[in-house]
Parts: sequence; C-alpha cells; structure tokens
Amino acid sequence: MGKHNEFGKEGEQIAVEHLIKNGYNIRYQNYRYLKAEIDIIAQKKDILAIVEVRSRSSDYIENIAETVTSKKIKLLVMAANHYVTNNDLDVDVRFDIITVLKNKSRFELEHLEAAFYHF
Repeated sequence: MGKHNEFGKEGEQIAVEHLIKNGYNIRYQNYRYLKAEIDIIAQKKDILAIVEVRSRSSDYIENIAETVTSKKIKLLVMAANHYVTNNDLDVDVRFDIITVLKNKSRFELEHLEAAFYHF
C-alpha cells in the first residue's frame, strides 16, 4: 500500500475515534455502492451522518474541505440513499466532512457538520 493510502487510512481511523468520542455509533466504514464509496456512516440519535474524510499533510495550501467535488457529492448522495433504503432506516441524513491535517507529528481535526446538502 502506498504511503498516501496508509495516511488516508490513518486519517479515517482518527475520524472514527473522534466520532465515537462524541457519541456516534459507527454503522459502517468504506461502504461501497456502484462507483461510490462512503468513508464512514455514523449515527447519533436519529441523525445518520454520511462522513467524507479528507486527510492532508501540512504542505497543502488549499482548503481541504473544498476538495469535495460536485461529482463526489452526487456519488455520496446516491450511496447514502442506497444504504438508507436497503436498511429500511427512518432517520435524518446529514453529510459531514472531517478534515485531518498532519502537522509534523501531530494531527489537527475539524468536523464540519452539514457540510453540504443533497438537493
């Protein structure tokens, strides 16, 4: 596995730990449907959070959250709809982005709740 893939997995694990610490139940990681993949599906009460994790090292200048494209959003919405329908869930769905920035030996995490809407 490439170094960037290992870092991406590490970022996802940091995001999972953050969600659990904040009262979320992790329902699924790396959920795939057709060409779409949801990094984390987490639930807190009646909110189902579809979480896209973006990990970067400190040498990136761009806003990490802005790297989620409209194409990626469409794929996330499609996969989320499939997951909710397939599992016959009656929940509100929210789309979050968690950014993990590695700055030397420490990590900075930002959780953007309701980062975008599906309509």
